[in-house]
Amino acid sequence: QVQLVESGGGLVQAGGSLRLSCAASGSIFSINAMAWYRQAPGNLREVVASITSDDRTNYLPSVKGRFTISTDNAKNTVYLQMNSLKAEDTAVYYCAADISVLAGTRDGYWGQGTQVTVSS
Repeated sequence: QVQLVESGGGLVQAGGSLRLSCAASGSIFSINAMAWYRQAPGNLREVVASITSDDRTNYLPSVKGRFTISTDNAKNTVYLQMNSLKAEDTAVYYCAADISVLAGTRDGYWGQGTQVTVSS
């Protein structure tokens, strides 16, 4: 059983910063990629940032230069450092991971979500 547990959401003023964390635990053979998604009310869930096991990153254009995704492989943890936050960044942020529990297998997992609210 694999679990993703997120932390670090909250309320912040526009221009402020937050750091989200997501720790993967359980029977893990390897983590192939991790990502952060977000979903605002009335909107579709969108990918904010992703990182592969060889540290290739991708960002949603609207967050590029403000957000940074990183990992601590020893802790099976992914971070999202969010700077210069804007009201439009307000959403529930979800961690996602592409994990192999056995060699040759791959499955997707989701965290429970953490609320980020940016006040203007």
